[in-house]
Amino acid sequence: MDGKTPNGIPLVNGTIPFEVRQQMRTGCYEYIEGFGTPYGYPPSLAAGIVFLVLFGLTMVGQTIQMAWKRTWWCSVFAVGSLTEVIGWAGRTWSAKCPYNTNAFLMQITTLIIAPTFYTAGVYVLLGRFIQLLGRDSSVLSPRVYLFVFVTCDVISLVIQAIGGGMASVAAAQENGNTTPGTNIMVAGIIFQMASITVFVLCGADFVRRTIRKNLLQSLKGTVVPLLGAMIFSVICIYVRSIYRTIELLQGWSGYLITTERYFIALDGAMMVLAVAIFNFVHPGWFLPGAKSAVRGKVDGDAGSFTELRSPRQTPRS
Repeated sequence: MDGKTPNGIPLVNGTIPFEVRQQMRTGCYEYIEGFGTPYGYPPSLAAGIVFLVLFGLTMVGQTIQMAWKRTWWCSVFAVGSLTEVIGWAGRTWSAKCPYNTNAFLMQITTLIIAPTFYTAGVYVLLGRFIQLLGRDSSVLSPRVYLFVFVTCDVISLVIQAIGGGMASVAAAQENGNTTPGTNIMVAGIIFQMASITVFVLCGADFVRRTIRKNLLQSLKGTVVPLLGAMIFSVICIYVRSIYRTIELLQGWSGYLITTERYFIALDGAMMVLAVAIFNFVHPGWFLPGAKSAVRGKVDGDAGSFTELRSPRQTPRS
């Protein structure tokens, strides 16, 4: 049966012709009930705007505090927030143009990449704690933490990017097979999940050693809130990682990936919390500097992370 949709899209035998669907992928057409989007639902405009504002405010807050305290390594939190802003701008665009492929790709690539900047910041922060508390607090040195886990993040991102690109190209074709690309993407997210799990175990060992040996007694009390913020951020990142792994294992038509409320709660909200906590407990204010915190000599990797110190933070001999 031929005809038209309520917003004037032509129908042939009750379906939208392939040529018209191609136009919908590059243009801006309102959601048509019964005709699926790349998401499996029409994205929420309200959610897109809310997260745009939240990540935008977080980015501004991180940038101001980073510049004020000259903690340049904290730029990873600002860059991650900027990446989230771009991703949620894509979802806001999709709320108006739910069939547009560019809007879909814009959000899926950036929202997969963004948490990597947050994990990099946490890796550096844990390294700074180890440097301050000494090697008795950790099984690995700060330098090893940064090298191993950032390398794992980069590898996982490359794998996910390759898989995501293949799946997206297939999805834009008539009867395209998205399975190979999806499988590669799943392999990347599982690898990332495994590396984060190892980091969580190493972080738990750090906390155990710190408590058991009363190592925090050598520092001023302001470091404790920052340690708590780091643990909270890692938990949020880990929850998001678990969600993303299960989501992609179910495939592009799975229940999780086609239900927006789970994405909002377990990706968007988790990432806001993971980075926003450092707006209130920023390393520039709470991490001991050159003049301050260590009462007694800190046994650390002398060369590790010195390149991350600002001139104001460089220890005086």
